[in-house]
Amino acid sequence: MGFVENHYHYWVTPVSQAVPLVDLAVGQRLRLVRVEGGQRLKRRLLALGLVVGGEAELVQRRPGGVVLARGGNRVALGEGVAHKLYAEVLD
Repeated sequence: MGFVENHYHYWVTPVSQAVPLVDLAVGQRLRLVRVEGGQRLKRRLLALGLVVGGEAELVQRRPGGVVLARGGNRVALGEGVAHKLYAEVLD
């Protein structure tokens, strides 16, 4: 498992194992492994406590997005952002 960084992508797991957040089921624990977005999105996610390598649980799927739980906090993400975040399932 390596860490690769370029201007638009971060990832710590092979691409074949990474799944977009929108494809995960409620109750699955995950590790964020890749962000397909620019610096603005990465800064926004960092402010929400979501970083590559960080763990969370998908607690709710809503029309147009998902809700993640991390460290006692819940973070709602819109569908567009959820399509840009890739995770590996921990359970």
